[in-house]
Amino acid sequence: MAGMTVAPRRWAARLAAAAGLLVTVVALLIAPATSASAHAVLQSSSPAAASIVPSGPSEVVLTFSESVRKVPGKIRVIAPDGSRADRGEPSFSGGVVTIPVDPAGARGTYLVSFRVISADSHPVSGAFTYSVGAPSTPPVDSGTDSRANPVVGTAVKVARFLGYAGLVLLVGPALVLAALWPRRLSRRGPTRLAWTGLGLVAFATLADLWLQVPYTAGGGLFDVTGEGFGSVFGSAFGAAHLVRLGLLAASVFLLRPLLARPAGRADAIILAVLGGAALLTWPLAGHPAASPAPAVSVVVDAVHLGSMAVWLGGLLMLAVFLLRQADERELGAILPIWSRWAALAVSALLLAGTVQALIEVATPQALFDTTYGRLLLAKIGLFALVIAVAAYSRKLVRSRVAAQRPAPVRRAVLVELAVTVVVLAVSATLVQTTPARTAAAGPSSGAESGFFSTRLSSPLLTVEVEVSPAERGNNSVHLYAYDKANQPLLVAEWKATVALPSAGIEPIEVPLLRLTDSHAYGDISLPTPGEWQLKITARTTDIDQATVTATVPIR
Repeated sequence: MAGMTVAPRRWAARLAAAAGLLVTVVALLIAPATSASAHAVLQSSSPAAASIVPSGPSEVVLTFSESVRKVPGKIRVIAPDGSRADRGEPSFSGGVVTIPVDPAGARGTYLVSFRVISADSHPVSGAFTYSVGAPSTPPVDSGTDSRANPVVGTAVKVARFLGYAGLVLLVGPALVLAALWPRRLSRRGPTRLAWTGLGLVAFATLADLWLQVPYTAGGGLFDVTGEGFGSVFGSAFGAAHLVRLGLLAASVFLLRPLLARPAGRADAIILAVLGGAALLTWPLAGHPAASPAPAVSVVVDAVHLGSMAVWLGGLLMLAVFLLRQADERELGAILPIWSRWAALAVSALLLAGTVQALIEVATPQALFDTTYGRLLLAKIGLFALVIAVAAYSRKLVRSRVAAQRPAPVRRAVLVELAVTVVVLAVSATLVQTTPARTAAAGPSSGAESGFFSTRLSSPLLTVEVEVSPAERGNNSVHLYAYDKANQPLLVAEWKATVALPSAGIEPIEVPLLRLTDSHAYGDISLPTPGEWQLKITARTTDIDQATVTATVPIR
């Protein structure tokens, strides 16, 4: 009778899993076919930036280095009088964007502002001017700021971190309960940990989908629209996340019996296949899917992520449960097996990480000249520290001391976990950072191998400063103003100067173009490397203004 009762339950669980897979298939069917690219850059435009044309063009053409997608309402052409000169929706064909404009527009300077999405789901924005007949005072774009609120950028990184953490909490208990858990011990604690992990992964996935709307379109946490969601759901990023949700739903019904008791072979195999498929959704929604070798990058990144989850999840189970609750005989059987698993996971991590670095960094110099490269070096250093601690733990296991005195092993495992939490945080930042291969290459018109960014605060406002490429020669300067609530702030007038006192160079004025109410842009040629002093004055009213200063290292 018991067997007859269990069988229908298993069939019901498998049918529910099939329903989850159906959601996955539907998400796959609606996923758009996209070509490989990453962090597209504007290579050229027609009319060209800062050019003077004899008569008004009927269209403005933007040519990007890679294929791009539309962000609703974020491509505009502003006439000299501040009115909209673009007519109708722009058309997209791979990396070429065609904007229809009124050819009978007035003489003077026009402002073109754009924000598009590259294939790796990251927004790319910029602006330039051209003039018809003769230059005039550049117009101001009165539309919404094309830059996401800094709170959104931080929230995206937090969501990615929670997703990684949830994966660790889910994989570790599931793996240990399936293969290493002593029958006499209660499964309640690990089971709660696994369900917490699954909940975190689901929450992080939903948060990613929500945050992607303001992240790509610009705006605050709640600046979302139905059109924005439609754009996200219709992208490769949205499809990958919907697939992940479907796979999670399918896994729930197979995970429940595994956590309660040792699972059957068929259910364990199905669950492993679902888990492997779910792992692929992370790289499919990020840099790997848009790398020069997408198939290799996606597989390697999934192996990297899975190995991380196995290793850290197993360490967590050892530290929290097994090293505290298992007796000497049980530890004597468990620790050698876990040691071999950990060695395999670490080997896979090293191999996958090496392949990833070769693809994403491209050149040794990019390790030192780009933010992505420096973050990767920090991750490597932390990982080396973890490996050293793991080697010590493995030595204790091989000497058969660990089963008799688990306290030293537990301390070593806690150190491993503490450092790897930092590694996860660095990884969450890496996935939001321009790959070194792209940053080092930059636009065809000039190499963009560096970047400087800082936030400067005063009692009146906060100014975010971006200088690129932070090298000797031509540099672009972007200034963004925020109020105390971290919302975009109207600035009536911007002024900026740069100086290099150590070389006797007096302040040089930076010509600034006001792109939006809170965003200004300028170009400046810096003739020599050194610690340049950038002084910025922002006037918000007739009587209120603030001055802040940044030290910008120029190579």
